[in-house]
Amino acid sequence: MVELPKAPIERIMKNAGAERISDDAKVELIEYLEQLIFDITVESNKKAKIAKRKTIKADDIKLAIKDL
Repeated sequence: MVELPKAPIERIMKNAGAERISDDAKVELIEYLEQLIFDITVESNKKAKIAKRKTIKADDIKLAIKDL
């Protein structure tokens, strides 16, 4: 299920030079981005727990991205 809105994704793609984008292409990219966000969040949460925090901080995100 796609949760991210299509309009901002389409805008970013057009800013990157895409002239026309099919709905299937938008959905495919959104699904990939949602999985990436999920994976980063899981890793970030692990970092926060190691630091004995419940709150994910920007540094946790940065470290998680490096580790993925």
